[in-house]
Amino acid sequence: MMDIDLNGMSLKELKELQAQVAKAINGYEDRKKKEALAELDERARAMGFSLAELTGLTPTRKRSPAVAKYANPADASDTWSGRGRKPRWFEAALKAGKKPDDLAI
Repeated sequence: MMDIDLNGMSLKELKELQAQVAKAINGYEDRKKKEALAELDERARAMGFSLAELTGLTPTRKRSPAVAKYANPADASDTWSGRGRKPRWFEAALKAGKKPDDLAI
């Protein structure tokens, strides 16, 4: 183990050392987790399974694109799913007294 004179270090040097130690700890933990997963995956494959099958975890799936629910009355090809920020035409139609159901596809 190396001897470090902590009392002889400036505050900046101590904070840099602290950041390096935290990074080293995280890197160590990540390596150990990867090693453990690799070992478990190898054991599962030796028994004819994938690790995902045994744990019930499936690879992450991307969210499918949202289906359009509303259409711009002035241009039916301009649609909105109802997710995220409301389009200007939707806001304008609501201000003009329309209801969301009036704009539904």
